[in-house]
Amino acid sequence: MNQLTRRKLLAATPSVLGGAAGFGASPSAWAAESYEAATARIWRAGPLQGLSGAALSVELVRYATLAPSSHNTQCWKFTLDGQSISILPDLSRRCPVVDPDDHHLYVSLGCAAENLVQAAQALGLAGEVRFDAVRDAVVVRLSPAPAVVTSLFKAIPERQSTRGDYDGKPLSAQDLALLERAGNSHRVHLLLLTDKIAMDKVLDFVVQGNTAQLNDKAFVRELKSWIRFSASEAVERGDGLFGKSSGNPTLPSWLGNLLFDFVLTAKSENDKYTRQLRSSAGVAVFVAAKDDKAHWVDVGRAYQRFALQATAIGVRNAHVNMPVELATLRPQFASALGLGKQRPDLVIRFGRGPTMPPSLRRPVQDVLV
Repeated sequence: MNQLTRRKLLAATPSVLGGAAGFGASPSAWAAESYEAATARIWRAGPLQGLSGAALSVELVRYATLAPSSHNTQCWKFTLDGQSISILPDLSRRCPVVDPDDHHLYVSLGCAAENLVQAAQALGLAGEVRFDAVRDAVVVRLSPAPAVVTSLFKAIPERQSTRGDYDGKPLSAQDLALLERAGNSHRVHLLLLTDKIAMDKVLDFVVQGNTAQLNDKAFVRELKSWIRFSASEAVERGDGLFGKSSGNPTLPSWLGNLLFDFVLTAKSENDKYTRQLRSSAGVAVFVAAKDDKAHWVDVGRAYQRFALQATAIGVRNAHVNMPVELATLRPQFASALGLGKQRPDLVIRFGRGPTMPPSLRRPVQDVLV
């Protein structure tokens, strides 16, 4: 969709989301930015008053795009439908090796939906979420409501997936209760594992899964395609996994691509995950009531509330999803957790640790259709 068409779409959008406005600088203008300038622009806290029409619509979508996604693929598209915003899967950005049934993709849509709901509430709108099975879309219906600025909303510009070591200290019972409350819903159950025996059990499955994945050439090839070795490449693409955000050195793209296959080994990664899990305060496992797209979206919403609540109390988190990504390993992991035939959806380590460089996002106009 070209920019003129997008402007027409916004101009035609009535009432809660209606009105016409521009989108600001073009992606080509942003390509020359430094990484620091780009992340400052992307992760800014926006105004809470004075927005209406298209400007309000764009701001809600911007907050939605600050959600996490598998490999930072940003596998979503947005449409403005009068009184609602729809979030659709962008199947051109799917990861068929690590996510063959698109489970993580729909979890990512749920994360975006939760950000949108939190932002809408702060901007004077109530968001009602439903899954449209005909379009495989998440529809957020919006209606005027008193503005409520929650701690979860305030945490959106600060949230990150912190892929580093934590301080190894336990969380208080009060902090664990806040995380448990945020991550549970009537459709998603959260298991919080904080004792050493349970966490070592998870670590064993992480190592098994990581070893199998890194011995799979197709998995490594897919992962490599989403890694951005240099800051200039990261800013130009606006997606993927920037090495510096994971604590790795910044390299020229040609050199990073050359060294990648030699540096990334099962042993080195297993050593890293062992150290990182043992530095964590606990592990969170999310389990949906049913194994379908609508419930995967619910998992994403539950996880995003967990991540925002964690951020609000100074707790970091990162995915260690290897035990649930391998279809051959997942039933064994579920059995070890006492879940029977239920599917464990996400595995998240958490704890207090340093801030890492934030990741990039594509411009809003690139995700509007």
